[in-house]
Amino acid sequence: MIEILEQPRQIFGGLRLAANKAQSLRTPLRSAPLPERLIVPLSQHIGEPAETLVQVGDKVLKGQPIARSLNYISAPVHAPTSGTVTDIGEYAVPHPSGLKATCVVIHADGADRSADTGLKMDDVFCADPADIRQRVREAGIVGLGGAGFPTAVKLNPGRPVELLVINAAECEPYISCDEALMCERTAEVIDGVRIMRHALQAQQVVIGVEDNMPRAVDCLRRGLEAAGERDIRLLAVPTVYPAGGEKQLIYALTGKEIPSQGLPADLGMVCHNVGTAAAVARALLQGEPLISRIVTITGAGVSQPCNLEVRIGTPIADVIASCGGYTEQAAHLLMGGPMMGIPLPNDRMPVIKTSNCLLAASVEEIPPPPAALPCIRCARCTEVCPAYLLPQQLFWYARSRDFDKVQDYNLFDCIECGCCARVCPSHIPLVQYYRFAKTEIWDLERQRTKADLARQRHEFRVERLEREKKALEERRAAAKKGLAARPKSGDAEAKKAEIAAALARVKGKKTQPATVSAMRGSADSEQGPGSDTGSDSR
Repeated sequence: MIEILEQPRQIFGGLRLAANKAQSLRTPLRSAPLPERLIVPLSQHIGEPAETLVQVGDKVLKGQPIARSLNYISAPVHAPTSGTVTDIGEYAVPHPSGLKATCVVIHADGADRSADTGLKMDDVFCADPADIRQRVREAGIVGLGGAGFPTAVKLNPGRPVELLVINAAECEPYISCDEALMCERTAEVIDGVRIMRHALQAQQVVIGVEDNMPRAVDCLRRGLEAAGERDIRLLAVPTVYPAGGEKQLIYALTGKEIPSQGLPADLGMVCHNVGTAAAVARALLQGEPLISRIVTITGAGVSQPCNLEVRIGTPIADVIASCGGYTEQAAHLLMGGPMMGIPLPNDRMPVIKTSNCLLAASVEEIPPPPAALPCIRCARCTEVCPAYLLPQQLFWYARSRDFDKVQDYNLFDCIECGCCARVCPSHIPLVQYYRFAKTEIWDLERQRTKADLARQRHEFRVERLEREKKALEERRAAAKKGLAARPKSGDAEAKKAEIAAALARVKGKKTQPATVSAMRGSADSEQGPGSDTGSDSR
């Protein structure tokens, strides 16, 4: 049985950073105004993009599916409001690659009329776990902590689950959307946790919250008491970035370490974000798919920092405008926090399912990086790495494109938290090198897969040609054997008989036309010239 620690542990490495959350928590959570135009990407999750179900000119309702998932690792997409599909094409989206993606553009009609989604379950706590997973899949719910992994897949680990871990450790500075959710929609969070526990048939549940969020801890404790839940544990973990990492939080709560390249399910555990839990409750208890999420809008570059519930597909410019617009200090725009956020070239991109924060930062908050200098091998990056890696070695091998060696040093255990780059005195952009190496390795894997498929097809063709050649040779051998079985030339009597029979056949064919001709001539002579019926008979 997995033991939940009475006193959570301190994670290895990490950094103590200024929280900068208070400014976005001064005002209550509210809904952002409905925009006139929404840009909804078909890929807002890990896995294959969804396939569109609508065409330009179609009328859609709020919550109506507009794209379906074709693969297991994927998620459908729904219309955030009612309106008309005005375009389906390539648009800029908030993604590290900076590439465009296929999006469905909807012009809102302002009525916000809802579709009958069929997601609501009358007695969800007595439902079959398989039915719950199917409804969660149909609702398009993905991990709202930032990763975007389809939730239905994590609710089906394929093995018994002993411990469900709810990640409420919102560790990155400036981001406070989960804290706002826990404080103002506590019942929704608790209901989602209970549904997930039932779907996983988990024996134990623990919610991990950072200890710098006492208000959230108090709200959750009161919510658990009101729901009569005494089996769900609530623990405050030390505030160290990145304590909210999946493996780091599990270690802090249980003292167990997830093996390299392993998953929590390997140890009988599953981890879900607190926002994901609330989305599950909303889908199965209210029938609303994932068409909105809570976003933190903050930084010195925005006039009124706050937390808003924003419809998926809302242009970022509209979200900033609903917070009073930009200030003169605005210098950077990121989706996410200052450590792991994605720099955005403009604010015309839409809010997506994984948009937990929009940070309009000043130059003081995110100063421009100095020029990189040679590594001095100080090992400070190793001291702060929460994944027990050797960032310096990963950097050397990634820079030299030695992708075999960089994997030997467990590159894919890197969570890209940015701690190493933050403390590097040479200002080397270490995370960028790791992302480059990962992308190259994935590309090589795709090429290798294509090459393996081409090789298999070639081998199958060669094998087929060999089979056909062998079959042809066998037929020729059989024919040759048949010829050899015929009478030999030395058997004179048989040969003569065969020749005589052949001559008789030929002679018979020659005499047959002459006989017929003679018979016709005989008949003509017997009839005579006066036998014509038309002759004079008088």
